Amino acid sequence: MIATRTVQSYIGGKFRESRASKADQIPDPATGQTIASLPYSTAEEIDEAVAAAKKAFLSWSETPVPDRAQVMFRFKALFDQHIEELSALVTKENGKTLDESRGEVKRGIEVIDFACGAPTLMMGQSLDQIARGIDEELIRFPVGVVAGITPFNFPNMVPLWMIPVAIVTGNTFVLKPSQLTPLSAMRIAELLQEAGLPDGVFNVVHGANDAVNQLLTHPDVAAVSFVGSAPVAAYIYKTAAAHGKRVQALGGAKNHILVMDDADLELSAPHVISSAFGNAGQRCLAGSVAVGVGKIGDALVRELAKDASQLKIGPGTDPKTTLGPVIRGARKQKLIEYIDGAQSEGARLVTDGRQVDGGDGFFLGPTILDGVTPKMTVWKDELFGPVLSVMRASDIDEALELLNSSTYGNMASIFTSSGKNAREFKRRAQAGMLGVNIGVAAPMAFFPFTGWKNSFFGDLHATGQDSIRFYTRHKVVTTRWL
Repeated sequence: MIATRTVQSYIGGKFRESRASKADQIPDPATGQTIASLPYSTAEEIDEAVAAAKKAFLSWSETPVPDRAQVMFRFKALFDQHIEELSALVTKENGKTLDESRGEVKRGIEVIDFACGAPTLMMGQSLDQIARGIDEELIRFPVGVVAGITPFNFPNMVPLWMIPVAIVTGNTFVLKPSQLTPLSAMRIAELLQEAGLPDGVFNVVHGANDAVNQLLTHPDVAAVSFVGSAPVAAYIYKTAAAHGKRVQALGGAKNHILVMDDADLELSAPHVISSAFGNAGQRCLAGSVAVGVGKIGDALVRELAKDASQLKIGPGTDPKTTLGPVIRGARKQKLIEYIDGAQSEGARLVTDGRQVDGGDGFFLGPTILDGVTPKMTVWKDELFGPVLSVMRASDIDEALELLNSSTYGNMASIFTSSGKNAREFKRRAQAGMLGVNIGVAAPMAFFPFTGWKNSFFGDLHATGQDSIRFYTRHKVVTTRWL
């Protein structure tokens, strides 16, 4: 038996047992065994967390920016020190491989590193003598209490898209992590406390719909940052904005990878496989549609099938594993229904991951569907699992038409040896993050995470300079001395 723990909340600098009578059981996705018990925070406890953040804002917002940055430097040093432990925790609660977890933690560290530059990033602007005897300056101020609502698929990295930048710019924070993966959030709280963050600046509460709605409508929450599915992102944006809050809501994706017939197939196919099946396909940058352009289609399918057959399915703790489980049994069953439905709509099953023997774990093998069309549900919906659809296009114009007809616009990539094709793709592809001979076009932390269409709701994106603007508001001061 695996030892279980009861997940606490973190409110006003104290780790607390919830007063809730009901708790969810958190399983290890690789084994199905319970590893933790998660009581949801009560409405009163969520109010207490917001109140603690509001109180802490009075002094934290007045703390000099270099002093706030020093907390981030200490926080980053602690993350560097605990990379292996933090990675193992991600694998334990999410199921991804240890290599994938290490990559996640390191990408989170990039954002902390970015936040350490706050004294420069927070600088305003000024212009002397805009008129005779008159000067003007722009100054940045924090917005107040920020609520962060984060998904299960990156329980360490996605909260860190928000927390370091929000805090270092002078805001206070209430995090509601996914109820499926709450453990990493609590470790983040411990490390922030160890880094010397004052009590109340960062808080963690738990729950599902009720907790989210309370934060979206709470009068003392000034801004909401969300990452999750497109339907929920649209709801978050609409609801929080209607209550006067600043909102950034990152939604789902249906990322297309164009493989041109001038591409080096042996080099391209492994990147498509990694994009489609890395993190068991549970990421918003997963390449879930491969488009063979020109005469390459059949050869592309053969190469993808060969590479997929070499993936090793198993628990993320096994160093040889290259494809871990999906998050829950219900998610696996939903993915199987999508695969069954695609076959009934006419798609051809090239590789079938439905019959994987994973014991009590939630394993689904790599699945490739050929002959997918825009009329099929498997193309329209974000599947969020290890399922790759293959489509065909006669030329780059038809391929771009397919890509652009999706309601999503998160990421798209092209594999080509032609500069002309790459330039056409860069200019015409309707997605916010583009890759040229790159399978996962994930921006570095000092660039924004720029989804388009139903992949993002709001104006200012996560990370990069957009995040500085999102977590601050401006005052423009015009001065004349008489």
